[in-house]
Amino acid sequence: MAFTVTRRLIVAGALLTAAATAFGGLTATANAQSVEDIKGKGKLTIGMLVDFPPFGITSADGKPDGYDADVAKLMAKHMGVPVDIVPVTGPNRIPYLLTGKVDVLVASLGVTPERAKQVAFSEPYAAIEIGLLAPQKSPVKKAEDLSGKSVGVARASTQDQSLTAVAPKDARIMRFDDDASAVQALLSGQVDALGVSNVVAQQIKTMAPQANYEMKFVLKSQVQGIALRQGQDKLLGWVNGFLDTVKKNGELNAIHQKWLGTDLPAAVTASKS
Repeated sequence: MAFTVTRRLIVAGALLTAAATAFGGLTATANAQSVEDIKGKGKLTIGMLVDFPPFGITSADGKPDGYDADVAKLMAKHMGVPVDIVPVTGPNRIPYLLTGKVDVLVASLGVTPERAKQVAFSEPYAAIEIGLLAPQKSPVKKAEDLSGKSVGVARASTQDQSLTAVAPKDARIMRFDDDASAVQALLSGQVDALGVSNVVAQQIKTMAPQANYEMKFVLKSQVQGIALRQGQDKLLGWVNGFLDTVKKNGELNAIHQKWLGTDLPAAVTASKS
């Protein structure tokens, strides 16, 4: 029995040693905690979605582009190093960060308690807002003003739930199978207003600029943060300082105006580093 136990311990030790050797390079990468470490390797590696317009897209020449790309480039500029933007997907973006394939994520990652158990979040740099879109000439300014009016939403969506909670009883909420159908109802005049995210709202404004649509009020905000590995305290401090600077000097607002056509949401500007 003693021989068996001893042999098992030896085998287990050998396996651990092999694992440590195999992942040694990965551990060294993942332990890069500071701006100095990043400057030492010569570039800032940032993971980014490229399938979530206008935050992440692929340009005509095949390069990552969009709101997140501009934020990533600005971050590297302030750090004084080149940027290497690595395309990621929704499912693999956090694993890419945790395994050291990227230094940080600027990947439209909504800040949630569940995700905060896996990664460290910066102060917000963007936000997805759910609000009410209607023609500029519409007198609607708040939920109570929807009395007697028709509002389109995608069935069972966040905007459906948020609007249903605040709309007057005599408002007519028309539920469609998807955003595309709800948008068409607004464009065709079938509904007076539309519950929609600011991302889709910007697409509608681009599609029909002559209609002069505008967001009348916000129903809900989901802030997005730059994500880092837990324990990257020095780098997190730098990132928050960077965001504070670019919010105050207008650089981040200019990027938001470029890609979403509006100023930064209050949920972003109200946060303090």
